[in-house]
Amino acid sequence: MGQRTLLPDAAEVVLDQLQVLGRERIIMVLRPAGERSCCPACDGRSERIHSLYRRRLRDLPWEGIPVRIELRVRRFFCDSDDCPQRIFTERLAKTAPRYARRTSRLSVVLGQITLALGGSAGSRLAEQLGILASDSTLLRQLRRRTVEEFATPRVLGIDDWAWRKGRRYGTILCDLERGKVVDLLADRSAESTAQWLRAHPGTEIISRDRASLYAEAATKAAPHAVQVADRWHLLHNLKEAFTGALVPHHRLLAEVARAVSGKSEAATSSVMEPLPAARSTSRKQSVQQQNRERRVARYESVIEKMRQGTSQREIARSCGLARKTVRHWIGAHSFPERRPSCHSSTIDQHRSYVEQRWQQGCHNAAQLWRELRERGFDGQSRTVRDWIRKYCGPQKQREQTGSAVSSPLRTSPRQVAWLLLKQPEDSRPYLEELCRRSPEIADCASMAREFCRIIRQRDVSAWPYWRDAASSGPLSNFARHLCRDEAAVLAALQQPWSNGPVEGHVHRLKLIKRSMYGRASFDLLRLRVLHTA
Repeated sequence: MGQRTLLPDAAEVVLDQLQVLGRERIIMVLRPAGERSCCPACDGRSERIHSLYRRRLRDLPWEGIPVRIELRVRRFFCDSDDCPQRIFTERLAKTAPRYARRTSRLSVVLGQITLALGGSAGSRLAEQLGILASDSTLLRQLRRRTVEEFATPRVLGIDDWAWRKGRRYGTILCDLERGKVVDLLADRSAESTAQWLRAHPGTEIISRDRASLYAEAATKAAPHAVQVADRWHLLHNLKEAFTGALVPHHRLLAEVARAVSGKSEAATSSVMEPLPAARSTSRKQSVQQQNRERRVARYESVIEKMRQGTSQREIARSCGLARKTVRHWIGAHSFPERRPSCHSSTIDQHRSYVEQRWQQGCHNAAQLWRELRERGFDGQSRTVRDWIRKYCGPQKQREQTGSAVSSPLRTSPRQVAWLLLKQPEDSRPYLEELCRRSPEIADCASMAREFCRIIRQRDVSAWPYWRDAASSGPLSNFARHLCRDEAAVLAALQQPWSNGPVEGHVHRLKLIKRSMYGRASFDLLRLRVLHTA
């Protein structure tokens, strides 16, 4: 690490001697530049020298060579009769603080390294730069830093962050106008948030998610502040409610998928001749069938215990399942099939060419591989052969040239909810057939899409009509919860503020937290987050 000036501060110290010991060390002998000094007790000037002594300091390295400073410091007599300090040592604050073993500028650099990397990583970087400092030394220096005072933010963003996801959470508070973190709380509770708001009065707008504890804290401690519900969380809550409304129709979703798949397969002639199925395919199908039979047995055990009146907590404990899984199985009213995994392949970008060559009669996988190599494909011939078996086998659906067949196997309530909200063109036959068979799903999808339009277009005038219409439909529970927080929902449609910047700071906090490992006590984490904000 180079440095702009050789001396720490040319106005305070003067270079007497410079010793260069090769690449091992540079020694600078310095003395104070002034002829007199001020007493720290009475601020009186003195020129009478009592004695001299020498301080040894470490300084910034010079082109990677460690630098040591030998500073000759003077002691003075205080000539003021009213001063209790008879003898004092001159202060050189710009060069080094009292009792310090390193210069001020070296301390500043170490502090910046610690804020950016933490203890262990900062110590390794400092060693590469020619600065010797252990991780404990860096952390001690970080703890000496004080958090700067901040003005109470007019627009405050509140969100939670995870100590350990699903187990323990804290609270982060941000000034949305300045885009900075103002404080970090060790827990997620209404009491601690309300206490912070009372200690920092003056907040006019509070942006938050739909967590009831933050709403309660804001209502108690800042009743005059306008609460704004985050629009992303509103859309996310809608998708969860819509997915829950589709769970009881799990069997219908699969039936419609099979029906549409049958029509598509009958409408299109077989363009590719299937290759013989690999032996490993039947073995894989056998393993999948065994796994399915085991899951079906566990599902039937859960349903039987539910009919006997056993609580969901006891069912989860006895069957070794999560309560969320038990609740999902009970609400599905039928066994929820797993959707097969769909992995992308390096041949997908050459798919149209392979299909064209297959229609022209080239069914040799090795020949297709050689042609793809000329087009820039860098995979192996086995990749081409496996891809052809996967997409040409009788058990698989494949896309035909000029007509896209939707994937009928993705029939989970979450996937169907996403399709109903987005309405992609390749899934239109499936969605039309599903809405034709179930008017209830069609009405629910229409209400969900209308809510998305209201949020995205900030259509305040349409909110009362949607609220009244949704209160008697499948999304009634979701609408009832929104009505409890109606003022915050209307503010979200009128105010420009959201929790987007807060989520960004939460992601940055995750990086800082995970880089500190076992030394990440809350005081260090808070210092690093606030100082780097």
